[in-house]
Amino acid sequence: MFLDQMGGDPRDRRVRRACRYVLEHTQAPNGGFGWSNRDGGVVHCLNGNIPRALIDFGLLDDPSVRASVDWQARSITGERFDGYYRWATAGPGFRCAINGAEPCAWGAIKALRGLAAIPPRRRTRVVRAGVDLLLSRDPAIADYPTDTAVSANWFRFGFPSGYVADALQNLEVLAELGRAKDPRLAHAIELVLSKQDTEGRLRNEHRYHGRLWTDVDPGRGPSKWVTLRACRVLKATLG
Repeated sequence: MFLDQMGGDPRDRRVRRACRYVLEHTQAPNGGFGWSNRDGGVVHCLNGNIPRALIDFGLLDDPSVRASVDWQARSITGERFDGYYRWATAGPGFRCAINGAEPCAWGAIKALRGLAAIPPRRRTRVVRAGVDLLLSRDPAIADYPTDTAVSANWFRFGFPSGYVADALQNLEVLAELGRAKDPRLAHAIELVLSKQDTEGRLRNEHRYHGRLWTDVDPGRGPSKWVTLRACRVLKATLG
């Protein structure tokens, strides 16, 4: 996932080996990718992140990737739902046990990122359901359905992006799906602009400090990665 976000070369043998390892060890019997190869370890967010990377690395037509996309689509529509487990298994309409069985905006963002990597003519109809959920609330407030308080990480723009979703990633995926200029995103765009310094740069506010083999943006200064994320969104929304 992180190699994909950093522009890893799909021809690199190490990348190919990593992709093959994921395909062989993380797919559950229901078709989704999870943190284990059991049905109970599958959720929309992780099954969006992993296929996104695999598709970007040229594996769209791999049978395992196609099965994971099928699981995602059928879970969102409710055609495929095996019941909630304590800490996993996504349900209809992006509902998730981790989110108190409420529709999860984080999960929708990650799922849509995976689906957005598929050519438009091959995308499933459930993309519209995800877009509708993300636009149903103001991303700058993020009062999406949840059984907990809104995570502070939503307002901390970071890189790379794993489980955590932020308001900027909400904008990124909506821009990928052609909704960058939707007026309901105006406050979220203002949030992005408010985080710029005098030269238009942004800091990395969620760095996974100490949790990776080497820190990304080890200092407290401007981040090229987060600034790049913001620039792509601002270009799509403001021109």
